[in-house]
Amino acid sequence: MIRLLIALALGLTLAACNTGSRDISGDRSAPARPLDPVLSSKQAKQLFGAKDAPSTAPAQSYGSYAKGCMAGGVQLAETGPTWQAMRLSRNRNWGHPELIDYVQTLSRKAAQQPGWKGLYFGDFSQPRGGPMLTGHASHQIGLDADIWLLPADNLSLSVQARENISSISMQRASGAYVNDKWTRAHHEILKAAASDPRVARIFIFAGAKVQMCKDEKGDRAWLSKVRPWYGHHYHFHVRLSCPKGARDCVDQAAPPAGDGCKEAEEWVARILNPPPPDPNAKPAPPKRELTLGDLPRQCADVLAAN
Repeated sequence: MIRLLIALALGLTLAACNTGSRDISGDRSAPARPLDPVLSSKQAKQLFGAKDAPSTAPAQSYGSYAKGCMAGGVQLAETGPTWQAMRLSRNRNWGHPELIDYVQTLSRKAAQQPGWKGLYFGDFSQPRGGPMLTGHASHQIGLDADIWLLPADNLSLSVQARENISSISMQRASGAYVNDKWTRAHHEILKAAASDPRVARIFIFAGAKVQMCKDEKGDRAWLSKVRPWYGHHYHFHVRLSCPKGARDCVDQAAPPAGDGCKEAEEWVARILNPPPPDPNAKPAPPKRELTLGDLPRQCADVLAAN
């Protein structure tokens, strides 16, 4: 009911104000229109979280991974021959067509590993991207995907089971090492994921990166895209580069030169021997919630579409 009321109010406000700047087809010649100041001040997560369907415009990613939106989103089927989407109640199995193609391709490669019939997929994006009501700061432009580290050995899970089942942690010693659940199959799936030229980054806990650095005996180029990050021990996070021709999409910076293994070892060293707290450190100020006015101006058009 809350979502419905938000959606109705949003639709009336957008229709009355005709907000936005440019046609969401990407036509830069369209004249700019002022963004309504009242709507501009609304929390973006409430506006985008109220949308349960995509816009019908051509697929476009606007802005950056943590400050943007998506037009023309595509929904990943809840179940496929080599995957299942999890936590369907969140309605976050949406992405740019490039992402949907990527995850389906990766799931077929995962199905070649012993004990894996494919992949379980966590959060991608909301139907129109944008900030989420809960959880991620990124996942806003349809190019991020969370992929569970739990082997997908059953692709007949019910909707209820997908709400209740959990992935499993692969970390030991707070992420300094992998535990006994980690297998060579995980290594090969991560390698396949990172080897796709569309990938900009893969985030996973530091111990897993160090383990893969130790185990890889062949081509190591793919390791450069795998970066250590906090909390990613139940899933790994894939981030695609902006699709070709996406002029209003802000790309991820290229990873540093080299395979990144030394950096991962430094992460592990800090986990095992954390530096003492700085007595003069000031607490970080609370983050301000993003408003519609913080996002690219095309995002108002994305909300108003249909």
